[in-house]
Amino acid sequence: MYRKWMCLLAACAAGWAQGQGMGHMQNMNRAGMYLMNMASGTSMNPYSFQMPMIMTEAGNWSLMFMGQGFLVDTQQSGPQGGDKLYGSSWFMASGIHTLFGGSVMLTTMLSLDPATITNRSYPLLFQTGETAYGRPLIDAQHPHDFIMSLGVQYAHRAGRDTMWQLYYAPVGDPALGPVAFPHRASALELPQATLGHHWQDSTHIADNVATVAVRHKWLRLEASGFHGAEPDENRWNIDWGGMDSYSGRLSVAPTQNWMAQVSAGRLTHPERQEPGDVVRATASLAYTRGGWSSSLIWGRNHQTAGNRNLNSYLAETVLPVHKRNFLTGRAELVDKDELAIAGTYRIQAYTAGYTRDFGSLKHVETGIGANVTAYVIPEALQAHYGDRPWGVNLYFRVRLK
Repeated sequence: MYRKWMCLLAACAAGWAQGQGMGHMQNMNRAGMYLMNMASGTSMNPYSFQMPMIMTEAGNWSLMFMGQGFLVDTQQSGPQGGDKLYGSSWFMASGIHTLFGGSVMLTTMLSLDPATITNRSYPLLFQTGETAYGRPLIDAQHPHDFIMSLGVQYAHRAGRDTMWQLYYAPVGDPALGPVAFPHRASALELPQATLGHHWQDSTHIADNVATVAVRHKWLRLEASGFHGAEPDENRWNIDWGGMDSYSGRLSVAPTQNWMAQVSAGRLTHPERQEPGDVVRATASLAYTRGGWSSSLIWGRNHQTAGNRNLNSYLAETVLPVHKRNFLTGRAELVDKDELAIAGTYRIQAYTAGYTRDFGSLKHVETGIGANVTAYVIPEALQAHYGDRPWGVNLYFRVRLK
């Protein structure tokens, strides 16, 4: 299987090197055009969102390349804060080919996070989830695995208005939650993770994922089985496991500019150092018009071990101004029960940022930017974190276009 994927990547690189540029995708049918809209696994941004990508053709394959990277200097205040220079990145290559009247798409997504995020985390106040060196991460964000995705999809039309779809991935994204933050249209200019990541979209790097989906006009229904455990600390391997978890998602796209979804799933023992399962429910509404993209997201984890519900809420936007300038905003309310002080606390985080594109090559655009986050926390946490904790990120961004 790995040899097939390496051959596909070689074909992609060869097609790119031949300078075919922005092809018209002459080999692509309606099913192939539908598969092009997948963001991560089978999740979708609004149809009107134009993901920056390089498109070309190699023989009968239609090829797509997408990628983004940040070099970030982060400063976090207070006794629990930290400072760090780190890099976060992802690169995705996809190939689409007609097959039996439909289309098949092969996708691989890689990240250099394991090499560019040292000591297995970067500082992020009030962030929780997963482990580093055998201890739960608190006030820190874990890196992504080197192999973020490795999957195959097949789509086929059944009549004029209906499309059915099959997806399998040794590493991939089940039908649970909105588009994950690294690929979400409204988050493209925000390098840091959301505090609600493990309430909303953390399953975007799951193992042994299988999904069946059907779309009719503006309505899509999906069902998935997958391995529910979070990745281990070895970020260079594939954390294989049995298909012990399941989820379902209903998506509605009444127009090209809107995408809404509700989803729910049961994750079997997702956190390796915590007992019990998690029943996750999410709902989201995404909007894109021109280059302006916004999202509203809710996620809830029901912990079976303690019979508790923990909620998260997010509002997020990116607004282009005169093409080269991007204003960003993010507001979050998250219930946290894994902080250094025992108890459950509602954390508020408000982020505002700006990115300026300053240079562009034929297939690469670069930018510099900054964002500032102010936190509002309960009084019980102020002795531990300070009265007015804050965080600042300065970054250099590079993206394929």
